[in-house]
Amino acid sequence: MTRSSTYDAIVIGAGPAGTSVALTLARRGWAVAIVEKSAFPRRKVCGEYISASNISLLGRLEVGDAWRAKAGPEIHRVGFFSGETCVEAPMPGAKYGPPAKDGFGRALGRDVLDALLLQAARSAGAEIFQPCRAVATDRDGDMQAVRIQARDQNSGDETTTLRAPVIVAAHGSWEPGPLPSQLEKASRPSDLLGFKAHFTGSLLAPDLMPLLTFPGGYGGMVLADHGRLSISCCIRRDMLARLRRNHGSGHDGPKQDGQVSAADAVYRHLTASCRGVSDALDGAYLDGPWLAAGPIRPGIRSCYERDIFRVGNAAGESHPIIAEGISMALQSGWLLATELADAPSGRVGREAAGRRYQAAWRGLFSTRVYAAAVIAGMALGPAGRALMGAAVRNFPQALTLGAQMSGKTRPIPGLT
Repeated sequence: MTRSSTYDAIVIGAGPAGTSVALTLARRGWAVAIVEKSAFPRRKVCGEYISASNISLLGRLEVGDAWRAKAGPEIHRVGFFSGETCVEAPMPGAKYGPPAKDGFGRALGRDVLDALLLQAARSAGAEIFQPCRAVATDRDGDMQAVRIQARDQNSGDETTTLRAPVIVAAHGSWEPGPLPSQLEKASRPSDLLGFKAHFTGSLLAPDLMPLLTFPGGYGGMVLADHGRLSISCCIRRDMLARLRRNHGSGHDGPKQDGQVSAADAVYRHLTASCRGVSDALDGAYLDGPWLAAGPIRPGIRSCYERDIFRVGNAAGESHPIIAEGISMALQSGWLLATELADAPSGRVGREAAGRRYQAAWRGLFSTRVYAAAVIAGMALGPAGRALMGAAVRNFPQALTLGAQMSGKTRPIPGLT
């Protein structure tokens, strides 16, 4: 059986990028549908830090108070942990609100944040299809048709066709699917694979967020909601394979084909390579399983192509080394929604909105994407790691400067 419904916009994906678009458009009177493949709450491979540049935006989305009530402590210091090096420096504060005052970022688990934003979108009038996956897209005159299927074993072959002039790809860059905006994932030894875990009872200072560098990868740690330490990292595929082989002999942990599990190899590598990580996790307990995803594909992509708008990682992503993923997701969704809401109706208006959105996206994010690539390239090589360590030991303020350059205090254009 097939059902059909018509909307002004269909958003594929209910992460921060998708809900930012949906919330803004719904509050501007648009009929919006959100299609999300996973049931919430659900955890994600993500650093979970939200920089202070988003404080005004969270308020505009009408979730600022709820975010403050749920998020972890303010992050006043940025750090660098690599080998025996542990260096700290002040986190720059962002100016926001009338009268302006210093604001600092905080971390909130994606299992909490995404559910909070999706509920706000529902309250704003968006219709939620969850858990459902988009299985096909087709042009239908001036409209586009998205065929979705419930991910419920009891639903049988029932499908729903949603129609709208606007489709927003907010599915991220890791998920396969029918949209032309999704990326191929050919395997390469240099691929970066993402890992993430929560720990309770950690010894990390609550106001500190350190950057981690180690052979073959980089990562970060931050105290999030409910006292959970969120630790995330990216590691090269070839390094991970080597670690699993080397740790397989004489180790009594979980093994697959004579190798230790990927998560166990990553954990052992992190604690052995960074004294700051080992100290922070001394006596801590794993809270839920390790998660893995990837490979990541950093870079700038087209924001508007073949009548599909892209936000979040679908539009472009930086190396996670600068901890700006959620910020870029929220802000790109806001940028697109404001352009669409103010555009004249019809395809010509949508195309003009797409061009303006792409220009705004690149103006706000391209510098941090390129800067993140340079920093990640240094962190992934032994000479670069040594240089970074020497630089921050002799000039800790470089960490503060790096946080500013990554966009953590940069205001969002058009948001007052």
